[in-house]
Amino acid sequence: MAGTPRSHCPINLSLEVFGDRWTLLVLRDIIFAGKRRYRELLSSDEGISTNILADRLKVLTECGLLTRSDDPGHKQKVVYSLTEPAIALVPLLVQIGAWGSRYLPASEELSLYAHVLDNGGPAMRETFMDELRATHLGPSARRHPTPPGPSFEQAVAEARAALAASAVS
Repeated sequence: MAGTPRSHCPINLSLEVFGDRWTLLVLRDIIFAGKRRYRELLSSDEGISTNILADRLKVLTECGLLTRSDDPGHKQKVVYSLTEPAIALVPLLVQIGAWGSRYLPASEELSLYAHVLDNGGPAMRETFMDELRATHLGPSARRHPTPPGPSFEQAVAEARAALAASAVS
């Protein structure tokens, strides 16, 4: 957040951090698509420009939603990781996705994550958030033991198979 906030309303303050479409799409790609490198993020369907992507990554890092670390596989590249405050945005992003798939002409394939997380309720969202914690913050950051039942990826695979089966019939 640069400069003085317009107000100290919590909604305003939040929107000043992540309230533009590009910032939310960068977070979406890191959270749901597992993209963690600049080039991966640049390849999104929406066609973000290089200067906007660089700016949003800088803002998200400065605001404490992302961290940067050297890419162990390439000395000139960095890997972006989510922080706990970014992972805490998952329920909000799920609700935005669920709203979009309910009221807008969204693709069924691109709506799968929102459907799985929305229909799976708090338990599925917490499982997914714990999987993100393990990936981005390390295995010890998990808050809960791995619950019985399908992982988030298994639930998405099952939903994708059901979608494909319904397309055939």
